[in-house]
Amino acid sequence: SIGAQAVIEDGVTIGDGTTIHSGVSIGRGVKLGTDCVIHSNAVIKERCVLGHRVILHSGSVIGSDGFGYELVQGRHQKIDQVGIVQIDDDVEIGSCTTIDRARFGRTWIGEGTRIDNLVQIGHNCIIGKHCIIVSQTGISGSTRLGNYVTMGGQVGVAGHLEICDQSMFLAKSGVTKSIHQPGAYTGFPARPLMEGRKMLSLPAKIPDLLERVRELEKKITALENGGHEE
Repeated sequence: SIGAQAVIEDGVTIGDGTTIHSGVSIGRGVKLGTDCVIHSNAVIKERCVLGHRVILHSGSVIGSDGFGYELVQGRHQKIDQVGIVQIDDDVEIGSCTTIDRARFGRTWIGEGTRIDNLVQIGHNCIIGKHCIIVSQTGISGSTRLGNYVTMGGQVGVAGHLEICDQSMFLAKSGVTKSIHQPGAYTGFPARPLMEGRKMLSLPAKIPDLLERVRELEKKITALENGGHEE
């Protein structure tokens, strides 16, 4: 079924059983598999490819331009983004999530991955199979996630990194280098779980440490004055 005021441009292929709700915009040459659900006001830009049983929630944008510029004579000049986004079978993408098209080739979301609301995935990223990406996470361009990667809310991932299978990042982690060892990570920059928790606990100790330093300074001053505090 196709809802009211949906826009479907030339050359679009829609598989059997797919539902397109009101206000959806589907660009030229898009391919949709069977039994997909595209909720109201979602946007799928030209030439993107969606597999079977894909769910896009309201306000999501698939295939927006990658963020690419070069400085020419003191001005930022836009670099054409001519690739696509490919979304494999059984992927669900939350409201207001944006997935940028590749500069060349494809930005690729693997089978069975679940992406929450308000997530940004940059151009040329590859997200593996059965990943979980929670709200407000941002993944910069050309990053590759393995399979079964979990990212908690507000995780930030720098670009051009490799993240291995079965990695887990706790909320608000900052991933600044490639991760090659499966396991849980936390903190900024992200470290293995126990090390990261230790580092995160240190700022809370600063007030007590400052007080101890002040007391030590008083004792040192007293010793320098022959045992009499000023």
